[in-house]
Amino acid sequence: MKLPKYVQAWVDREGRAHHYFRRAGYPRTRLPGLPWSPPFMAAYQSALDSAAEPIGARRSKPGSLSAAIASYYSSQAFVKGLAPSSQQVRKAVLEAFRRDHGNKPIALLPKKFIVAMLDSMSPTAGKNWLKAIRALVTHCVKLDMLREDPTLGIRLRSTGGEVHTWSEDEIAAFEAVHPIGSRERLALALGLYTGQRRGDVIKMGRQHVRDGVLHVKQEKTGKVLAIPVHSELVAVLATVPPTQMTFLTTQYGKPFAGKSFTMWFGEACDKAELGAKCTFHGSAQGSMPKTR
Repeated sequence: MKLPKYVQAWVDREGRAHHYFRRAGYPRTRLPGLPWSPPFMAAYQSALDSAAEPIGARRSKPGSLSAAIASYYSSQAFVKGLAPSSQQVRKAVLEAFRRDHGNKPIALLPKKFIVAMLDSMSPTAGKNWLKAIRALVTHCVKLDMLREDPTLGIRLRSTGGEVHTWSEDEIAAFEAVHPIGSRERLALALGLYTGQRRGDVIKMGRQHVRDGVLHVKQEKTGKVLAIPVHSELVAVLATVPPTQMTFLTTQYGKPFAGKSFTMWFGEACDKAELGAKCTFHGSAQGSMPKTR
């Protein structure tokens, strides 16, 4: 007899069969009666409808930092409020924190400890770390796991510089080396005339343009934008083969990955003899002006 999905059978020494609902991330549940019988299916449906256990719940002591992180992972602020890429960054920070301090009580997390941790990091690492910890403690304060936010009043030291915005001369130098029809010129135009992040630009394609408007769902924020296609961008997009759905592709006709695109675009800037400060930044407020 075929068993319902997630159901496993075990036969004891007396030949009696026992059935359990076993699904990764969910509580293990014993199912009564025979498979497919009304009592069995009622218990099975109840197990299917149950909530998943928070990540790390079984290995976390109540009230510990580890338990707090597991609870945060199942919150709406994390699950619905963050893009998948932001979830990965935040998990990397919190899992490292859990590994080193997970058994400590979250209620006793002191401000001076947070300040000491930040002092040991570079400004960039500190920014990501503080953002993750602030989100965690905000969640804990809401659930009364913490009486107050220990990150209040903490400020990061200056990174010592701002992101460079391309000048008109730098744009002209790039365009002189990479004419319309080249992939490099296409990349520049998409960044220049949409003002979007690298991760959004490399996903843009014909399917996103309707009636002269480019429709973009930002990877980082989840916001949906409608961007009128600039006349200069129209001219550049006209050189993309009509059978090519994604605008920017590698030399093998495949979509770019983020890091490989950054390296490739950096080489294009080198060919135009531009300095290292000229980049295709990952931020929407990045290194390229939004319009000319």
